Amino acid sequence: MTTIQIELPEATAKAARDAGLLTPQALDRLLTDALKRQQAADSLLSIADRVAMAGIEPMSMEEINAEVKAARAERRQRAGGH
Repeated sequence: MTTIQIELPEATAKAARDAGLLTPQALDRLLTDALKRQQAADSLLSIADRVAMAGIEPMSMEEINAEVKAARAERRQRAGGH
């Protein structure tokens, strides 16, 4: 275990304490979630860099919307929906 000390504005510390966010368990969960989001963002940026280096043209919003609609329709069909 590691002990850390942080400085927060009093209002932030009070609100976090009142919300139960200053416990070791809550802080561990918050930091773990933040690390996962950071890793996901890094992964997406890495993919974007590779796509750019490969010279792949970006998709238009219309193309993205069409892909999303197609994926949703396929998911509904697999789930037995209409």
